Amino acid sequence: MIHNKLLIAGSIILNLVFTIHILYNNTSTWSPTWTNRAALEAEAAASVSCSGHGRSYVDGLGVLDGHKPCECHDCYTGKDCSVLLKDCPVDANSGDPLFLEPFWIRKAEESAVVESGWHRMSYTFNGYGLFMSAELEKIIRKLHNVVGNAVTDNRFIIFGAGATQLLAASVHALSQTNSLSPSRLVTSVPYYNLYKQQADFFNSTNLKFEGDASAWKRSERNDDIKQVIEIVTSPNNPDGKLKRAVLDGPNVKYIHDYAYYWPYFSPITRQADEDLSLFSLSKTTGHAGSRFGWALVKEKTVYEKMKIYISLSSMGVSRDTQLRALQLLKVVIGDGGNEIFRFGYGTLKKRWEILNKIFSMSTRFSLETIKPEYCNYFKKVREFTPCKFFF
Repeated sequence: MIHNKLLIAGSIILNLVFTIHILYNNTSTWSPTWTNRAALEAEAAASVSCSGHGRSYVDGLGVLDGHKPCECHDCYTGKDCSVLLKDCPVDANSGDPLFLEPFWIRKAEESAVVESGWHRMSYTFNGYGLFMSAELEKIIRKLHNVVGNAVTDNRFIIFGAGATQLLAASVHALSQTNSLSPSRLVTSVPYYNLYKQQADFFNSTNLKFEGDASAWKRSERNDDIKQVIEIVTSPNNPDGKLKRAVLDGPNVKYIHDYAYYWPYFSPITRQADEDLSLFSLSKTTGHAGSRFGWALVKEKTVYEKMKIYISLSSMGVSRDTQLRALQLLKVVIGDGGNEIFRFGYGTLKKRWEILNKIFSMSTRFSLETIKPEYCNYFKKVREFTPCKFFF
């Protein structure tokens, strides 16, 4: 009897020791074991002062005074980017969305991403032949629902290396391949020159760029054309106006470029409900260098053709990029987009006030004005604040 009691007591004590050991090791003493170096490098680079006119990066070239050197923004130079270059020209053909950089500096902890050396080494997600993160797709649908700028119900979503690759995939998917006459590609002036450049570069026998949609509609050359693809850019690049399609009819297919349809740049006047819409992370969060975009596609046949194009051209989008986009968009929708969209809109509004003051002193030049409209996101009538000015 005494022997049995000793065995029971010993068993209880042993189980108690194991339980305490498990709980202690899983909670109290756990600490990161391999992220310290990466975190220290990232914070060291971020701590370098570049006078607000540049940044230091972990992957920057060389070392200066024990730190990665500053990389200066346009028109600034010097060790800490404090020297303003005289007679610095304005490059009208470019525009980095760095106006959101101060917001992300404030959100350093929430937006940071640390990944292991073995993160997503496979070509696909979960071994099922998928090139897209299901979690990121879910977050994108939620984002559009929060902002109210696009319908995502009954839509396929496909990722691309920015809207540029998705545009090429869209044109490919909509072009005729079994006709002696190539599909015509048109858009409205003023238009983003990449549309023409991309069509000319690929030099496809299935496609011909015709330029302005209104001018082409009035011409006699369109009588026997079997298919036309119209790119509808809204807000338009470069003038910032909301646009609608110019052409109509059974032979017309549409690509709606909504890259700028976010509360920073434009009133959200309606929920876009199109067959094919393009969006870009660079205009959503400002991360142009991540090269990420997505398309909302209604027809499965078009979606499948686009998916094949993306698969053959790049095997999908970088898994590292998808992870970063996921974390950034989580931050955006965390408060319904309120903080980032108000910050971005406020920043651009101040810049437009400065521009208007400058141009009001000129007798030769003036800025194009767009009538304010009611914004469903901000619940008020507001001005357009495009990222480019047209004069």
